[in-house]
Parts: sequence; structure tokens; C-alpha cells
Amino acid sequence: MKRLPLVSIAVIGTALWLVGLAHAQGRGGGAQGRGGGAQGGVSQINVGGTPTVPDAQAAGPVPRLPDGRVDLTGPWVGGGSNNNMEADAGFKPGELDAMLLPWARALKAKRDPREEPYTACLPMGVPRVNPYPWKFAMSYTSKGLTHIYVLHETGDAGAHRVIYMDGRPHPVDPIPTWWGHSIGRFEGDTLVVDTTGYNDKFWFDGRGTPHTEQLHTTERWTRINYGRITNEYTLNDPGAFSKPVQMKFTGRLLRPDLKTGGGDLMEFICLESNEYGAAAGFVPGTGTSIK
Repeated sequence: MKRLPLVSIAVIGTALWLVGLAHAQGRGGGAQGRGGGAQGGVSQINVGGTPTVPDAQAAGPVPRLPDGRVDLTGPWVGGGSNNNMEADAGFKPGELDAMLLPWARALKAKRDPREEPYTACLPMGVPRVNPYPWKFAMSYTSKGLTHIYVLHETGDAGAHRVIYMDGRPHPVDPIPTWWGHSIGRFEGDTLVVDTTGYNDKFWFDGRGTPHTEQLHTTERWTRINYGRITNEYTLNDPGAFSKPVQMKFTGRLLRPDLKTGGGDLMEFICLESNEYGAAAGFVPGTGTSIK
């Protein structure tokens, strides 16, 4: 396929998923988005990074859906944190850590980045986004907009996030999950997403910033022009932070250029340990034939 963005050649087969995801997070050899580099026995084709709409074209009018509602679909790149939430949110070094309760600060200090759950194909959690594109997928019925699905190109072993837009409340006693229970509403052109019911297993970033099941987040997504979307994010977790934390992130629209990806999400397979493939003797890149 001519527009394949990432080609990995495994030297250590069992470590392919781990090193590949490290590249996806921008921590392996300088790879950013659909770009490349080489590290740890894995080589990648550098195609110049994920192509986004340049600033000169971003200032165009905000597009709208046929029903008149603002089009937040994307795909977008960014709009959240990844390797270092403190830096990504514009805090000074140590400023965010100072808001952590002592036990949470101590836990972060002893966490090993090599043990990060996301590198084992587990979901990222909120507000995390990696350098690959993602999008809002709108789901309509005869009653109108009922669900919004947040889809990430990297897939995270097939995980996706659901935002309920049908007016339902949060469950009284939700089952803790990676993405939590999200309900959304529009305030003018801003999508407001309220989420509770998180588990405490994901890390906020690659440096191990922790949280508890008391975590409650609010996101306010606003498409400010053709090529940019902002996420005003409030983190409230009295179990791990001394006070609510306000952050703001900006996402960039993926460039709609067929020569560099067509503005679409592309295929990325993440399968923890790949035990089925190993047991069957499959070699990456050779298809499913075992002849």
C-alpha cells in the first residue's frame, strides 16, 4: 500500500509490540506520529511526522454538519497529554507534582516507565492522546445524536471510548473502567464531556502520574477555527491531588492530503504479547499462511 505510514522490521520478535508502542508515544528514537527513527533493533521509515493543517490555513471558518451543528469530527492530532502531562499543559517543572498528595508523589517517583500499562496495549485513559490521529465519530438514530465514539488510530487492542449523548445520567455505582462513564452535552458550539467511574490502572502520562477511582474529569471541546480544536480540561481527584487542576490543550486537524494519508485514520495493530501468533508460528509481515 503506497500510503503505509509506518513499517516495522522485527529483530526481536517478542519485543516488537513494546518497542513499536514506545515509538508511537514519541519516546523511541525521536519518532513523532507517523514519522520514524530507529532504536532497539526496530527501524522505521521516516515520512516527516503526522501531517497537520498548517497555521496559515487553520484560520478558516468552522465547518458544520448538515443539521447545523459544529463539525468536531476531525481527525485530530493532539488535544491532550502524552509523555509529560505537566509540560504538555504548560506548567512549570514541579508545579503539577506539587499538587499531588504525598503518597501519589512518592508512587510516581518510584514508577518505572518500562512498566507503563499503555506499552502493553492497554487503554490510555483521559486526557491522554498519543502522537497519532484520533477522531470523534457521531452516531445518529431517528432521535438524533445519541452517542459519540472517540477512535484512536493506534487502536489500543480495539479499545474505544463512548460518550453518551442521549441524556442518561451517570450510574449510581459504576463499574470502574479504563475510559470511565462519559456523558456529553452541547453548550452552544462547545461539547462538554463529564466522566466518572474510572479505574486507577492507567497512568496519566509516560512518567507515571497517578490517580484514584475518585477521579472526575470535565472536558470542554471547542473548534475555534477550521484547523484547531481546544480542550479545556478539569481534573478533580481528591484521592490523589490536593485541589482540582485546570489545563488546556490544543489539537491540530490532520491534513486532508491523499499523498500523506488522506486525512483518515489508518491501520495500527496492537496485541499484547501476541501469544496466539507466537503459538501458531506466524512471522510478522508474512500474512496468515503457515505453509
